[in-house]
Amino acid sequence: MEMSLDLGSALRLPDFVKNFTERVAGMMHAESAILGLAQGTLVESVGFYGVQPERELLRKLNAALSKFADRRPHLKVTGSGVQALGGDLAAAFGWHDVTLVRLEGTEGDLLGILALANIKGEMLPGDLNLLQALIVHASVALENSRLFTRITQSSRQWAEIFDSISDFIVVHDEHYQVLRVNRSLAESIGVAPAQLIGLNMRALISRESDSPHPCPFCRDEKTSDEFLHPVLERSYLVSSSRIHGALDEGLQTVHVLKDITDRREAERRYRELFDNVQEGVFFASPEGHFIEVNDALVRMLGHQTREDVLKLDLQNEVYVSEAQRQEILRQLNSNGAVRNFEVTLCRRDRTMIHALENTFVVRDGQGKILQYRGVFLDITEVKNFQAQLQRERDFTGKILNNTQTMIIVADTAGLVSYANRRAYEAGGFEQHELVGHRLDKIISSSHKEDFAKAFESSLHGLQTDNLELVIVRGNGSPGKFSTNLSPMRDEAGDVNSVVVLMTDITDASMIQAKLVHTEKMAAVGQLVSGVAHEVNNPLTAIMGFSDLLMENPEVPSSARKDLQVILEEAQRTKEIVQNLLSFARQRPPQRHSLQINDIIRKTIALRAYDFANHGVEIVEKFDERLPELIGDPHQLQQVFLNILNNAYDAVRAAGRRGVIEIETAQSSTWLEALFRDNGEGIKHPERIFDPFFTTKEVGQGTGLGLSICYGIVREHEGEIVCSNNHDRPGATFSVRLPIRMKAEISLIAAAGAKQ
Repeated sequence: MEMSLDLGSALRLPDFVKNFTERVAGMMHAESAILGLAQGTLVESVGFYGVQPERELLRKLNAALSKFADRRPHLKVTGSGVQALGGDLAAAFGWHDVTLVRLEGTEGDLLGILALANIKGEMLPGDLNLLQALIVHASVALENSRLFTRITQSSRQWAEIFDSISDFIVVHDEHYQVLRVNRSLAESIGVAPAQLIGLNMRALISRESDSPHPCPFCRDEKTSDEFLHPVLERSYLVSSSRIHGALDEGLQTVHVLKDITDRREAERRYRELFDNVQEGVFFASPEGHFIEVNDALVRMLGHQTREDVLKLDLQNEVYVSEAQRQEILRQLNSNGAVRNFEVTLCRRDRTMIHALENTFVVRDGQGKILQYRGVFLDITEVKNFQAQLQRERDFTGKILNNTQTMIIVADTAGLVSYANRRAYEAGGFEQHELVGHRLDKIISSSHKEDFAKAFESSLHGLQTDNLELVIVRGNGSPGKFSTNLSPMRDEAGDVNSVVVLMTDITDASMIQAKLVHTEKMAAVGQLVSGVAHEVNNPLTAIMGFSDLLMENPEVPSSARKDLQVILEEAQRTKEIVQNLLSFARQRPPQRHSLQINDIIRKTIALRAYDFANHGVEIVEKFDERLPELIGDPHQLQQVFLNILNNAYDAVRAAGRRGVIEIETAQSSTWLEALFRDNGEGIKHPERIFDPFFTTKEVGQGTGLGLSICYGIVREHEGEIVCSNNHDRPGATFSVRLPIRMKAEISLIAAAGAKQ
């Protein structure tokens, strides 16, 4: 009975554990005892008598007790505790016998395990009954202690929560006497919470003396829920509720005061920002109506009041394009937001404005759309300015792209940043071949140094005009351009780019070269005219004396053959001189029907002796189906002889076995004679037809032969060209003469007979 009273008064769990463990061990004459309390399925030893195990040994004991409680849930008392705990664990504690007792609650739930070790004497049935009675009393007391501990902890926890709330809380009774305040309210007043208990609510907060209500926080239905502190000038949102007090204490009123001063200030600032921002801000419903708009949107849409704007239907009265509105809704529903979407809005006077819309979706907890919130940015002026700027840009672009001058802009490193259309068309370039690449990439290697000097001069602020450069076009062909380089400066006056203007003068240069060549040929004609007159006199003497020798009977017959050759060649020379005079006087030559193969064979026969003596092989590839031509046979023979002479000199100078290949062919409009040699080739093919230009040593050539040939072929309305061979050494001369129809040949022959 003493133990029951003692255990019943021990409501605190630590006191109960200590008293119960000591009393049970003493009454049962146990050398040591350990009480373990259950925490769910685990047992933790908390009460000790006669033993104080180390942590590791205690951990093993807790594990053994938990295992015993789990495996034997219906066993109340067992004397075989050593076997249940294990011999090693019992030996570590020094226990030779252990009695384990299960403590259960009223619902049969496990409360704990009691271990009694080394009980003196034999346990009689009465001792077992006593132990069971003690366990029943201990279980009830333990359950009560646990319940009291939980209530105490809950009360303490509630008090801590009550005091930790930052909002002000005050509780008063029906007579407006303060029953409880939390720490936040007491600290705001500057006293301890206990000092406020029992005060009247009128004295808690100083207020106007003429207020009839004793509680400053009690409100009726017509009064606002906000309370303005008269001293602190802060706003509070008052929330009141009534509860029944314990032990028939009557109704109690709980006031919770939430400080909303900062929120009200934020709302005020938000409203000021909302109303004064220059962009049109709106809240809209999913049904397509404005919920709230600011003054800027009212002005933007041309209305007088917000109420007028709130009545508008977005689909039909605000958005001009239904497609724009539907696209905005689609993006809002799929993405939740719209960013910088350009829309056209309708004003009250039916004029239109352009705006950028930025809108996002506001949803509830279930994902349902509550509102659309967004901003309209008026870009009408910007749009008009951009349109004007675009028109000016297009106009400037058309000027730059349609000019016949190539315009290229390069930075200080020489990289192209801009090129007009003419640069691509005239230069044959693709865009990726110019922009981003060095400008000197398209300059011919022979002119890169001149360009580099001019570009460097432009970087120093100087301008270069009429610089002639050779440009390698996109297709690889060269072209001659007149180039102007001008520096481009930034706002600070520093050169940041170079503007390069290029004018294609390729055709003009060719025309100029032809004019120069024509002037040279005119000079040749004048020179030939003078020389021909001087040659006529000795030719007349040669021909005269040859005739006299031919008529002299004393001249042997073998010499007569040689004299006949001398007479024929002198006669041919006279005709050549006459042709030169005719060419110099710009008179048309004689025109007869002729076969080009026959003329070439006669020309080869004139040099056959020299060719045979010096081992020069002549390869003939004649097309025997060639039609007849109209021309002067003596002039053409002179052309072919001159070409053969040059080929002969070339193969002799090469020091190899000479081969001269002569080929005739025809096309639809031309007859062509090709002369190929295996000599050293031509060093300057572009100057080969210039008068007085020769690569031979002094005394071996005058440089007039090919220029005369050029004139003869042009008189026959043909052309003569030369080039070095690609697949083998040497050069090739090509003489092309036009093919005449038979009717045309007859007319020309008849005209020649009349002359």
